[in-house]
Amino acid sequence: MKKAFLQLHIAVFLAGFTAILGKLIQLNEGLLVWYRLLITVAALLLLQYFRKKRDYNRVQPVSRKAILKFFGVGAIVAVHWVTFYGSVKYANVSVALVCFSAAGFFTALIEPLFFKRPLIIAELLLGLLAIVGIYIIFDFHPQYKTGIIFGIISAFGMALYPVFNKELVTRYAPQTVTLYELAGGLIALTLLVPLYVSAFPATYYFPSLQDWAWLLVLSLLCTVLSFEMQVSALRKISAFTTNLTYNLEPVYGIILAFIFFKENQELNRGFYIGVGLILLAVILQMYRVMVQKKQ
Repeated sequence: MKKAFLQLHIAVFLAGFTAILGKLIQLNEGLLVWYRLLITVAALLLLQYFRKKRDYNRVQPVSRKAILKFFGVGAIVAVHWVTFYGSVKYANVSVALVCFSAAGFFTALIEPLFFKRPLIIAELLLGLLAIVGIYIIFDFHPQYKTGIIFGIISAFGMALYPVFNKELVTRYAPQTVTLYELAGGLIALTLLVPLYVSAFPATYYFPSLQDWAWLLVLSLLCTVLSFEMQVSALRKISAFTTNLTYNLEPVYGIILAFIFFKENQELNRGFYIGVGLILLAVILQMYRVMVQKKQ
C-alpha cells in the first residue's frame, strides 16, 4: 500500500511539473502539444509491441464506431492541452494552474445536462466561488487577460473530458483508452495546427536541442510514466482517494513555479486573495465528498 501511495504522489507531482515544462519549452503551444503527442503515441506503440510479445496489458481491438468516439475525446484532450500551455505562455504557470479550478463550475453545469440529472446547487455555488477567485486575479492582473481566457477554455475542455470519456473507460482497459485517444488527438491536431499557427504565429517550427530534451521529459516521464504509475496505484488505492490526491496538482505546480521562475515576485495580493477563495472552494468540495462517502 505504501508503494502505491508513493506511485500516486509521484504521478501527481509529475502532472504538476508539466506546467513548468510548458514554460521551459520555447515552442509555440500548438506545436509543443503536437510534438508531445507524437512522442507519447510513439512510446505507447513501442510499449504495446513488447507487451504483445509477453501478452501483458495489451491494447484491445475496438470497433470503428468506438474508434471515432476515442478520436473525438482525443481531440478534446488536444485542445485542452493547447489552451493550457497557451495560458502558461500568455500569463504564467501560477495563473494557468489557478484557472484549472474553473473546471468545477463547468462540470456542475455540464454533467446534469448530459446525464439528465438535476443541478446540484452546492456544486454550482462552489464552482462560482472559484470563478470569483479567478475574476479577482484578472482584476488585479489585467496584463494576463489572454492567458486567463486560454486557461478558462482549457478548464472547459477539462470538464468535457470525463463526460465523454465515461462510457469508454467503463468498457475498455486504461491502456486501450490512452493509446486511441492520444492517437486521435495527434490526428486532430495535425489538421488544426496550420490554422492555429496562422492565428498565433510561431517564431520557429522545429524544436531546438533544449526543446527536444524537455519534450522527452514531458512525453516520457510526465505522460507515459505518470499514467503507468497512476494505473498501478489504482490497483490498490480507490478512485476516490486518487481524485482527492489530484487536488494537489496545482499546489505542486505553483510551488515549483515560485522556485523555478520566482513567479511570487510577479504576483500581488489579488492573486493570493483569488487563490484563497479557490482553495476554500476545493476544501469545501473535498469535505462534501468525504461526508457523502461516509454516508
